[in-house]
Amino acid sequence: MRVFARVTLPLAAVNFTNQASRSVVATVGPLMAVELGLSASGLGALAAVFFASYALAQLPIGVAMDIYGARRVQTVLALVAALGFLLCGLAPDTGVLAVGRFITGIGIAGALIGIMQAGRQWYRPDQLAQTTGAAVFIGASGGLMATVPVQALLPYIGWRGAFLGLAALACCVSLWVRLSVPLGPPGFKPPPRRSLVAEIAEFGRIFRHSEFLRFIPALGLMSAVVFTFQGLWAGPWLRDVGALPDLTRANVLLCYALGMMTGNLISGHLASLAQRRGSDPMMVPYAGMGGMLVFQALLLWHPGGAPLLALLWFGFAFCGSCGPASYSLIAQRFPPALVGRVATVMNGSMLAMVFVLQNAVGWVLDQWPRTASGGWDPAGYGWAMAAILLGQVLTIGWLLAAPLVLRKA
Repeated sequence: MRVFARVTLPLAAVNFTNQASRSVVATVGPLMAVELGLSASGLGALAAVFFASYALAQLPIGVAMDIYGARRVQTVLALVAALGFLLCGLAPDTGVLAVGRFITGIGIAGALIGIMQAGRQWYRPDQLAQTTGAAVFIGASGGLMATVPVQALLPYIGWRGAFLGLAALACCVSLWVRLSVPLGPPGFKPPPRRSLVAEIAEFGRIFRHSEFLRFIPALGLMSAVVFTFQGLWAGPWLRDVGALPDLTRANVLLCYALGMMTGNLISGHLASLAQRRGSDPMMVPYAGMGGMLVFQALLLWHPGGAPLLALLWFGFAFCGSCGPASYSLIAQRFPPALVGRVATVMNGSMLAMVFVLQNAVGWVLDQWPRTASGGWDPAGYGWAMAAILLGQVLTIGWLLAAPLVLRKA
């Protein structure tokens, strides 16, 4: 428990900032779109630029994390995130706002990586999925903060005030990590220094690994879909398809964040429990993928009523939140010195999918005229979600066929 409080909890606070920065646009996005005159594709691009920088920063951060450790890297990155939030809060136009979101994406890009890298140093293999799930559960409460609490404060602080508050939070988290997290466990010896070229070359081994080739399309897309809706499109969907007012919409987004939190916690616990008992822990994310398909199919029916929508979006997020636990399971199949890079390769691949999906959903919605209220046609959401559902079915098909295909190759 002492290790969790001193090492994992401060790093989970970085992920708290990460989750808040992802979710806040879903809450304040409608206000931003009206004030700045953004189209659906414009709003999607603004959200996607955050994930683009997040994805681009993954590989360099993975190398830095393996060489310098979580404490040094996360202390600096939290300050970078603070700068990005500050720019968003003070932005006079969409150009500066986009720059701020780009910088923010870099600053919070190592959130999950730091948890996994430190976890591999401080915990036994059969504790990793459970510890990672618990840390992400705590971090996911940042998504809660960005829903009802932010919605309640918007009349007083505006969407700019929300970003300025996140800037102050990121500064506090940076200081906490610097003062609390050790460089390594007792007896820890840093890895021997090699040339930067040699360190970067290790990525080739990861990309060619059969486990990565088999699992990352399905696991990455599962997480990407959850973050695509959490980071932007769930809020507009609830307005345009669910016809919910602002406060009710924020309550449903709160249920979404709760689904992510509990999904991370329970999936990590079940995966570690299966690992200790000698069962296949990957059955947990398999079940999550199947459940997510069911909830998406139900959402395609455009059901009405806030309680039912809250239940469906909770289940959708719950089932799709097995990613961190499954990442920690796959990372165990690589040498400890590569954990940071393995995590960034998986996370970066997922974030690249988020970038594509957020833009693609906006492009699909723009194929229909704007509604009289300024929203987007429900038919567009239906087509976009159906296309995503088809993509998930295809990646699950690859997951099942890959052992035979890769064995022949």
